[in-house]
Amino acid sequence: MLTQIGGIIWAISFGAFKIYKSSISRYVKILSFLVAYLLVSFFVVPPIAKYCGRVPLPIMKSGSLIPHNYITPILNRRYVRPKLKSELLSISNSINDHNKRLKVSYLDANFPFIDGFPLLPHLSHNDGLKIDLAFYYTKNNTEGNLKPSNIGYGKFVEPSQKELNQTQLCKSKGYWHYDYTKFITLGSRNDLEFDLENTKNLVRQIVNRSSTQKILIEPHIENRLKLNNNKIRFQGCHAVRHDDHIHYQIE
Repeated sequence: MLTQIGGIIWAISFGAFKIYKSSISRYVKILSFLVAYLLVSFFVVPPIAKYCGRVPLPIMKSGSLIPHNYITPILNRRYVRPKLKSELLSISNSINDHNKRLKVSYLDANFPFIDGFPLLPHLSHNDGLKIDLAFYYTKNNTEGNLKPSNIGYGKFVEPSQKELNQTQLCKSKGYWHYDYTKFITLGSRNDLEFDLENTKNLVRQIVNRSSTQKILIEPHIENRLKLNNNKIRFQGCHAVRHDDHIHYQIE
C-alpha cells in the first residue's frame, strides 16, 4: 500500500528462499529484498509505467524540477501523466530562468500503475493527474529551496488572529484528522519564513495554464495570495490541511 510494488517483490523474494529451503540468514534475505526492490523500482518500473501511460518525474537535484526528498521516488510516488510532467517542467523552467536560486519541489504524485489505486493517505492521487508541490520559504530574507518539514508535510503556515482558522473550524465539526500530518514531519525546523511572493508566482503560473483544472489550498493562504481565480479552491474538511503544500491537478 505504501509503494504499490513492494509487496509483490517481497512475496517473490521470500517465496523463493522458502521454496529452495535456503539457510541464508534473515538479514541477508532482507538485504536481498531491498536490492531487488530498488533495482525493479528504478530500472524495470519506469519503462513499464510509460507503456501504461505514466512517466516518472526527475530525481536529480540539478534540474529545475526536483523531489523534496528521496523518500518520494524510492516509494514510487513520483509518477504522472506525460501532459502533467510537461506542464511541471515548463513551470519549473520558467521560475528557474527568472531566478536561478529557485526550483520547484514536488511531494507526492501518483503510483506508476492502475487508475483508481489509492496513494495513501491521499484521497485523489490515483490517476496520474494530481501532484503536491511545496511552498517557498526564506531564511534571513534569502530566497532558496529550504523547507521546514523533512517529509514535506505537517509544518503549517498558521493563520493569523484576523484570518479564518479553518483547522479550528473543521476540528470543531468532528474532523479530528484534519491536522494529523503534523505528526509525520520526520523532523522540522522553525527558522524559515513563508515566502509569499515566490509562492504566489508559482500559484499564478499554475492557474494561468489552460490545462489546470484546480488547485487546493487553505482559505487563509488563498486570501494572502490575492489571486482571484475560480481554479483556486478549498479541499473540504474531509481531507487534511493544505497550508503546507499546493495540490495541483490538470484535466
